[in-house]
Amino acid sequence: MGPHGMKAYHIWSYANVEGSTNWLGADLQKSPWDLWIYEEILYETKPDILIEAGTYKGGSAYYFASIFDLMKHGRVVTIDIVDYPEKPRHDRISYLLGSSTSAAIVSSVRKAIKPGDRVMVVLDSDHHKAHVLNELRLYSAFVTVGNYLVVEDTDINGHPVYASFGPGPMEALEEFLRENNSFVSDKTRERYGVSYYPDGWLKRIR
Repeated sequence: MGPHGMKAYHIWSYANVEGSTNWLGADLQKSPWDLWIYEEILYETKPDILIEAGTYKGGSAYYFASIFDLMKHGRVVTIDIVDYPEKPRHDRISYLLGSSTSAAIVSSVRKAIKPGDRVMVVLDSDHHKAHVLNELRLYSAFVTVGNYLVVEDTDINGHPVYASFGPGPMEALEEFLRENNSFVSDKTRERYGVSYYPDGWLKRIR
């Protein structure tokens, strides 16, 4: 498939797949390709704690916790401003209610990280540039060397979907990388051809 065909497929799949996935019955809102990459990263890096900004209905937190179950290691702290009552319950998941960028939530996250923990972060909340950039600046400090900070939905605002969205995750990511040289985009995580997070798989290298 050439680049034009891949772009068309990306646009089609984002409209038809991204909102229709689930994990063990829980609404997931992610693509199968990216979920496979998440599994590989979790197994390779073995984080002690995964911080997720943007719980929604808890499907992705449930997925991460299930992979941690298989590994017999790891826990999830997930954050949202809305409390959906149908969120799945799991011993490895802790839910925080509030804005990911509020001082109280950041403090709670900091307290949840134990000395020596390997930390991974996933950003999937408010997708407007200012918010994502604020999250990047706050949560990048928690990520440990060799682990990942994933900026989701960098494909919106015409990269290549939702061209009219306005500055979003991609624009925040680009600004963040200009000011922080501790992270690089790991393009090997896009090897299946379509990722909804182009350039968004950030690995901490220093």
